Amino acid sequence: MPLVCCVLHLDRPDTAQPTQPRRGTRCEREPKMGGGGQQTESGEPAKSAGDGGPGAVGSGRGGGNLSVFTWEEVQKHSHKGDQWLVIDRKVYNVTQWVKRHPGGIRVISHYAGEDATEAFTAFHPNLTFPRKFLKSLLIGELADTEPSQEAGKNAVVVQDFQALRERVEKEGLLRAKPLFFSLYLGHILLLEALSLGLLWHWGTSWSVTLLCSVILATSQSQAGWLQHDFGHLSVFKKSSWNHILHKFIIGHIKGASANWWNHRHFQHHAKPNVFCKDPDVNMLHLFVLGDSQPVEYGIKKLKYMPYNHQHKYFFLIGPPLLIPLYFQIEIMRTMVTRRDWVDLAWSMTFYLRYFCCYYPFFGFFGCIVFFTFVRFLESHWFVWVTQMSHLPMDIDHEKHHDWLTMQLNATCNIEQSPFNDWFSGHLNFQIEHHLFPTMPRHNYQAVAPLVQALCEKHHIPYQVKTLQGAFADIISSLKKSGDLWLDAYLHK
Repeated sequence: MPLVCCVLHLDRPDTAQPTQPRRGTRCEREPKMGGGGQQTESGEPAKSAGDGGPGAVGSGRGGGNLSVFTWEEVQKHSHKGDQWLVIDRKVYNVTQWVKRHPGGIRVISHYAGEDATEAFTAFHPNLTFPRKFLKSLLIGELADTEPSQEAGKNAVVVQDFQALRERVEKEGLLRAKPLFFSLYLGHILLLEALSLGLLWHWGTSWSVTLLCSVILATSQSQAGWLQHDFGHLSVFKKSSWNHILHKFIIGHIKGASANWWNHRHFQHHAKPNVFCKDPDVNMLHLFVLGDSQPVEYGIKKLKYMPYNHQHKYFFLIGPPLLIPLYFQIEIMRTMVTRRDWVDLAWSMTFYLRYFCCYYPFFGFFGCIVFFTFVRFLESHWFVWVTQMSHLPMDIDHEKHHDWLTMQLNATCNIEQSPFNDWFSGHLNFQIEHHLFPTMPRHNYQAVAPLVQALCEKHHIPYQVKTLQGAFADIISSLKKSGDLWLDAYLHK
C-alpha cells in the first residue's frame, strides 16, 4: 500500500549474504502497465522467445535439446528490453511477454535475472494455467552444475518453505469458505443501507450526518479489505470469477480501479519494502525511510522537506490526504491516460449511485462535502492499518533474499483478536498474507503457528506487536529516519 515503508534493523541476523548489485537494477521510469487481470483463461500464449545468447551451450527450444545457461549468464539479462528469469530451473525470455502480463509489466520485471519460482508459485492459485504461457517463452535450462537458486539465497530455507507450502495445500488451507465472504459482503451492504436509513428517518442534522459519515467510512474501509481478497484470487477457484467480483467491489462499491490496484499491489508483494521495486515506498520526496535512504539524502544535501520533523507533519499530509487527494487524482488519471474504459465505467456506477442516493438529502455541493469527509475518515483508517506492519520494518535496496526471508524482513503481525481481525481485514496476519497471498484470510490463524515454527528453526525474527504498539512504531520509525537524515545532512 502507498506509504508502506520500513526501517532497517542492522542487528537483525541474515540467513544469507546479499549478492552483488546487478546491471539494470537502478530505478527506471515506470512503463505502461499491463492488463491487470483482464487476460481470460482461454487466451493464447504469447508467440515470443529469445535466443540463447553468449555463454549458452547447445541449441534448440521447447521439447528439443535445450540450451544450457549459468547463473552468471542469466543475471546479465535483467534490464528493460532484455529480461530472462528462472522458474523450476527452466530459463525463460519474458522480454516481450511482460507487456501482456495480466499482473502488469513491472511485477514480472522485478524478477528479471533471478529465480522467480517462489513468486510464481505464490501469485498463481492454479499453476497449470500460467504454465501454458511459459511454453513458448522457454529458451533453456540451468546447467546441472548450477544451484537451483542464485548465490545469496539460502537453499535450505527455500526447501523448508516449499515443504510448508505443500503441507498447507494438502491440509486445504488455500481453499476458501464461501459463507465467510458472503456474510462479509452482507455486512458491508447492511452498513450502506443503514446510512441511508438514518438520513431518511432522522434527517440531516449535524449529529445524524456525522454518524452516517462514520458508518459509511466503516463500510468503505471494510469494502477495501474485501476487494483485497478478490484481487488476490483467494475466494473462488476460477480466476475469472475473482476478477469479476473484484471489479464490482472496488469499482461499484468503492469507485476505484481494479487494474490500478493490481499494478501497484502485486509489485508490493513481489518485492516488499525494496526501493525502486515496491511502489509503496515511493514517497515522492515527502519522507525519507529506513536507515539507508536518509543517509543518502543527507550526504547529497537533499532537503525537499524538513525530514527531521517528518514524524510531526506525517499527521498532516499522511492519513488525512492519501485517499481523498492523492488516490482520488491518481486513480482517475490512470484510468483516463491508460484508456482503461472498463474500470472507468465501473467506477462511474459508484458515483452515479452515490449522487442518486445522497443528492436528495444534501444537494450537489453538500454531496461533495459529505463524500470528501467520508474519504477523510476512511483514509485515516487505511493508512494506520497498512503502515503498522511495514513501515517500522526493514527497508533498503534489493538484497535478493529468498521468499521467506524477504517477506519476514518486511512484515510483522499484530496480536490476534476478533476486533483486530475485523478492524484490519485480517491484515494483522501480515506475515502469513505475504507468504501465501492467495490464501483465504480466515485460514491465516491456522497457518501462523507453522510459519512461526519455521522461522524459529532458521532464526528468522517473527514479530508480533500490540495494535497500540504498532501505531506508535510508525511515528518512532519516522523520527529515527529523520534524525539519521539530519545527522548526515549536517556532518557528512
